[in-house]
Amino acid sequence: MATTVRLTLEDVDRAPGLWDEVADRATRWVATEGVSLRDVCVLVPFAQLLPWARRAFAREGGWMPRVETTTTLAASLGPAPVARPGQITFDATIDALGAAALLRSQAWGAAWARRDPRGFEQAAGALVRTAHELARAAFAVPAAERAAHWVEARDLLAPMSGPGAIERLLARVALEWACDAPPPETDRLFLGAAPAAWIAVQAGGPDPLVARLLDQAKVPCLVIDTDAPEHDPFGGVAASRVPALSVCASFEHEAQCAAAQVLAHVQGGAVPVALIAQDRLLVRRVRALLEREALRLLDETGWTLSTTRAAAQVMTLLRAAHPQASTDAVLDWLKAGTSWTGDARADAAAIESIESTCRRGPVTRAAALAGASLQPAAARLWGAAAAALSRLSIPRRQPLVRWLTALAAALTDCGALRLLQLDDAGQQVIAALRLMTNLSPDSAWSLVASQSAMEFDEFRAWVDAALERATFVPTPLNGEPAHVVIVPLARAMLRPFAAVVFPGADDKRLGAWPTPTSLLGDAQASALGLPNATQRRGAELLAFAQMLAAPRVTLMRRRLDGTDPLADSPLVERLRLALAARGLALATWHDPRITLQLAATPIRRSAPSAPGLLPERLSASACEALRACPYRFFALNMLRLREDDELEREIEKRDYGTWLHAVLFEFHRDRQVPASSEAEVARLLALAAASREAQGIGDADFLPYAASFASFAPRYIAWLHERDAQGARWLRGEDDVSARPPMLDGTELRGIIDRIDEVRTGAGAAIELIDYKTGSAAGLNEKVRQPLEDTQLAFYAALMRTRTELPLRAVYLALDGSKGLEEVEHPDVEVSAAMLVEGLAHDLRRLRRGAGLPALGVGATCEHCAARGICRRDHWADDDTDARIATAVSAANDTRAGTRGDTGAAPP
Repeated sequence: MATTVRLTLEDVDRAPGLWDEVADRATRWVATEGVSLRDVCVLVPFAQLLPWARRAFAREGGWMPRVETTTTLAASLGPAPVARPGQITFDATIDALGAAALLRSQAWGAAWARRDPRGFEQAAGALVRTAHELARAAFAVPAAERAAHWVEARDLLAPMSGPGAIERLLARVALEWACDAPPPETDRLFLGAAPAAWIAVQAGGPDPLVARLLDQAKVPCLVIDTDAPEHDPFGGVAASRVPALSVCASFEHEAQCAAAQVLAHVQGGAVPVALIAQDRLLVRRVRALLEREALRLLDETGWTLSTTRAAAQVMTLLRAAHPQASTDAVLDWLKAGTSWTGDARADAAAIESIESTCRRGPVTRAAALAGASLQPAAARLWGAAAAALSRLSIPRRQPLVRWLTALAAALTDCGALRLLQLDDAGQQVIAALRLMTNLSPDSAWSLVASQSAMEFDEFRAWVDAALERATFVPTPLNGEPAHVVIVPLARAMLRPFAAVVFPGADDKRLGAWPTPTSLLGDAQASALGLPNATQRRGAELLAFAQMLAAPRVTLMRRRLDGTDPLADSPLVERLRLALAARGLALATWHDPRITLQLAATPIRRSAPSAPGLLPERLSASACEALRACPYRFFALNMLRLREDDELEREIEKRDYGTWLHAVLFEFHRDRQVPASSEAEVARLLALAAASREAQGIGDADFLPYAASFASFAPRYIAWLHERDAQGARWLRGEDDVSARPPMLDGTELRGIIDRIDEVRTGAGAAIELIDYKTGSAAGLNEKVRQPLEDTQLAFYAALMRTRTELPLRAVYLALDGSKGLEEVEHPDVEVSAAMLVEGLAHDLRRLRRGAGLPALGVGATCEHCAARGICRRDHWADDDTDARIATAVSAANDTRAGTRGDTGAAPP
């Protein structure tokens, strides 16, 4: 074997003189060895260094050596070996399926998959990671010695019992899988590569493959070590290049400071700037801020493919195709880049029409849209959409390849596939899911995809996991060089950046003890040639020291990560101590952000006046809004502002109440004469089931209320039979009543009364108005304790007064009582109705004359007010003016409560 010579580079200007020094020393060494430079192979640590190395050797003049990485050199010596079915492919998507199939082939693995699907999935992931690490470590072993390496590995991972037995079993499976891996293409380096000399540039510690290659070489070898000495990694930091450290308050503060520092470097001509992607989430935010400044960005790290819009298009389709999909899921899909008629405006109008129908219904399940009354254009679009979704309605387990064929067809039908093909991220989504591949039936992917059977939910989870594993890397810039390069720390070494901005230099992300990624412990990893935790920390230290050689370095961290406190990284602390030993300190960071002086603009209480916007029709809720807070009436009833509810939300108490109203109306509408309790309970339960089916409410969604209704039905029938015995008679339900009292000057009152009964009293017949409530009786009793404060029943009485001369009664019927139904009567409701109309007439006259509608901001009214964000209740200035307004409003409310129901609207 030839002797390997090691040279270290010290006191070399890294920007850009490092590569010139490497080329000069390599050229001089080659001359002393008496070989031609053109017959020499120079190996650099990673591909991004190739242009810099080649340009440096070109500047030397004469013949150039061959400059490669181990990967590029091996690829030039022949095609890569093709994995046989069942072998490791190093494709995470294929190998995840292969690992699951491998485990299921064992009886214990199949039982595990049935018993604990989520734990089984995690075990398969750990198996893949461990097998990949074992195989890559073995690839650094020469082929002739690899068999002995596997024998030693089997001895090391002998079976065991007790704690850790499952992990050891999985590690042994990973070992055998890795042992069966196809031979690596780098094996050709030991046989096919025959340079006159090897020159290896080392950065970040020795490369095991390069070290083995040089050990086996029979030609002169040179290692140019660019790393700092391990005993003093920061001794080479020049006093003129001491890094600055910024400690920020929060995530957003750190992102803004990092973006501002990058911009300052670019504006000062210090380009390219390296933005170190140590905190990937933070760097994504910094990138978003920099893109606003039209900088040329080169992102070498990318981000998770599942977070792209293209991936969202696929996942919204799969959510919409679920048999129990909500209409919210379907609408999300329809709005996420689908195309049906070729006319984007027509499609948008049809989708809006479908959404309006769903909200009027409300139609919460996509299955119920088939029976909904849609406009012609909306019906045609929904028919095409339903046909596309039906492609994924496969009723039983099917091979993955069939699911992917169906997914591609559905994407084609809705026009999304064409959009994905035109999009950078979309093309990577197609590639990650193999939607357009025409591979040989004997390929590893074809075989594993045809053998992996799944149900729909499993397929959707597989797609989500495949997109989560893949990384979206934007297309590199063409033409002009980048201003900013987003790069991981390990790929920033030896690159002549003019400046480095390093966010995330905290104790959680830099220099922390590495989290194990495989099923092997540190001792086992070392014995098998895998890097252990100490070696990984050492490599990170060397990379950090390499980065400090840049002319300008800014380190950043924040004090808190959410609620977790953060401190300086151990590497930063070590750097601080090394500088202190030389009488130096980290530089003070100067915030380059621009300070803007803004005049304070206190937010006052709103009291708008808009007589021209008064509605011609008022409901009970509108009157309640006017009385509770005039500004709420202004926002919701005069401006007609509304917030759309989520159609997909879980069934809430309000939804249950709406459904129960409809069931009771159906029950009474067709009830001619009383029947037995058993028959009427059965009929009520049957109507309830039919109503749930018609509205597309699944059993799982209704589960919280199923038991409540089952106990309610017999209680309701018992209460009803008692009323029948007292002579009460159901007249109408869900009755839409309107009236125009003369004193309101043309304003119409309109409301829907849940139930109108005729009852018998000591004075004769009377009309009883019933409003169903699913709340507690205690709250209702409190509500009617001051009759003038109860708007709803008084409003209904005012409406009915125009329809009948019979005496009126009004009650709330509490349906949720555990012992039975409870009636809560509004006493003297006719008196309250007359005073309500009188007070309303007074207020409307004032509003027509321009009276203000102030936001009160007092009491429980604000707790659940939909207009709270508009009146800016939480941002009002607290001063004497507002106090005077509050006092005036409070006095007006006291007057309303004690006399005729004045709303307290402010004078013009």
